[in-house]
Amino acid sequence: MTSETDDLPLAADFAGATSADWRRLVDGVLKGAPFEKLVSKTYDGLSIEPIYPRAKVASPVPGRAAASPWQIMQRMDHPDPAKANAQALHDLENGATGLDIEFARGWHSRGFGLIDGSAETLKRAFEGVAFDAGISIALNPASWHGDNAGVNLAGLIAESGIDPGRLDLRFNYQPLSILAASGTGGNAWPDIGPEFAKTIRELMGRGFQGPFVLADGCVVHDGGGSEAQELAFTLASAVAYMRALESDDFDLDAARGAISFRLAADADQFLTIAKFRALRLLWARVEVACGLAPKPAFIAAETAWRMLTRHDPYVNMLRATIATFSAGLGGANAITVLPHTLALGLPDAFARRVARNTQLILLEESNLAKVADPAAGSGGIEALTQELCTTAWALFQEIEKAGGILAALEQGLIQDKVRATRRAREANIDKRRDLLIGASEFPNLQEASVAVEDHPGFASRRHPDALHAMRMTEPYENLRYLSDGIAHTRGKRPSVFLANLGTAADFTARATFARSFFEAGGIAAIDSEGFSEPTALAAAYKASGADLICLCSSDKVYAQMAAEAAAALQSAGARHIYLAGRPGEQEAALRGAGIGEFIFAGADAPKLLREAYRQMERT
Repeated sequence: MTSETDDLPLAADFAGATSADWRRLVDGVLKGAPFEKLVSKTYDGLSIEPIYPRAKVASPVPGRAAASPWQIMQRMDHPDPAKANAQALHDLENGATGLDIEFARGWHSRGFGLIDGSAETLKRAFEGVAFDAGISIALNPASWHGDNAGVNLAGLIAESGIDPGRLDLRFNYQPLSILAASGTGGNAWPDIGPEFAKTIRELMGRGFQGPFVLADGCVVHDGGGSEAQELAFTLASAVAYMRALESDDFDLDAARGAISFRLAADADQFLTIAKFRALRLLWARVEVACGLAPKPAFIAAETAWRMLTRHDPYVNMLRATIATFSAGLGGANAITVLPHTLALGLPDAFARRVARNTQLILLEESNLAKVADPAAGSGGIEALTQELCTTAWALFQEIEKAGGILAALEQGLIQDKVRATRRAREANIDKRRDLLIGASEFPNLQEASVAVEDHPGFASRRHPDALHAMRMTEPYENLRYLSDGIAHTRGKRPSVFLANLGTAADFTARATFARSFFEAGGIAAIDSEGFSEPTALAAAYKASGADLICLCSSDKVYAQMAAEAAAALQSAGARHIYLAGRPGEQEAALRGAGIGEFIFAGADAPKLLREAYRQMERT
């Protein structure tokens, strides 16, 4: 049967276009520049081409049931169980379909969480919550022994008389992620493994359906790792859990059914979609290797911690929307949106509402869940999915050759790879190649403060072997704190005078760059009209009261005016003069004329901005 769209009347008058036709047009625009300029690289070294053909033989990746919405999970993380309970009831009454329970000092709690996992705390936190009302509960115990939140919650449910088999309850025991995040290594596993399996057997014996174990890649993503590293860690963790359960006489099908997964979803839309699809394909390959017929895994998503900013936090709403969109299209079964103010403190009612409604709008108004695997057949996403599978599988095999995930952690294999990626990421952040809106790019020094709940949070312990969580904007936030301190002391922020030379056509581009560069570090930019007379420029600088000065113009104008302008500015008291742009062949002459430093795309911004603060301390 021929579809009506197979022969589009609107396209009938146009000749068919080929990749060669497109390439000829592109080469004309590039004007001799290499085509590779249009090819980007991921932190796994995967190439992302500018255009892909349709993947005609692709098929949907089996995942979430067709036309089924994902679960809208909301964090229960207030340390006070009574307040956590009130928040949870409000969330469930206003669109959330599940609760994600965090505990104080848990590696994944982001500094907050229920004060403990005791039966008394859980009873108060869940007061009035109807476990059997079709909601989902995801428990994230901070420990798998001692004050065992999973066993305590199971006891609470038994007291209520509810049939455990009717509940959607994921216990999310995750000892391997805790070991990776705490840096305590794998030497405790011989004791943990049997106790871990015993707990799961006990819960299964009580009639709970699970899943009971969480293979969680968020610890790698938090630490700055790549997509393939996150996938490999998740896969290797799941295999280790299967082995631990099998050694305790679980059959493989039961062990497989006890495991669910979690990945981070960030604002890289295509990579996030591909990553979630890749995990399903990778896990299916493990299942086949175990002699099992593949079944769709349960994969939860959480919007990424490392992309949250403290400054201009409303941009976090946009990041969370892209991440939720991507995880949803990638087939996530459940999504937890981190509130946009979480990096600042315990989120208030407004932030929680926005986190909840981000998902509701995408599901109920945009209908994103109506199509199963809409990325199937997309040339770019299919290619990324397959490349991620190949790269992650190779790393998974390397982990297995090292003796498995525990041995790899003990040897530092995983930590070394994640840290290398983190260093590369941090270098690109410092050079502003990875743009962070509201922090390294387009900062807003006039932003109003954002409300959060009055709770200090819990400090996490650090260990040299741990995969420490990062937030990408921290280098710029630290500079902004210096600016805040100066503003508090003297009533205004440090400032830089933008000494614009020539006409607007000459200076606008570099003046715009300089403003963003300095304000990313909390140094307010004072703009000016274009100057052609050095004496007028020097007078305007002196009247501005600025701490620093930066010349902004074109290379042509610099050659004509920069040296004379710098001399006049020094006479007016300028102690350290910046110039926006690469110095090129003029560097010696410009430095000789009094230019102290050059700012340009690709420079180490935090390093230069820290030096700017030191210069201000000296004057």
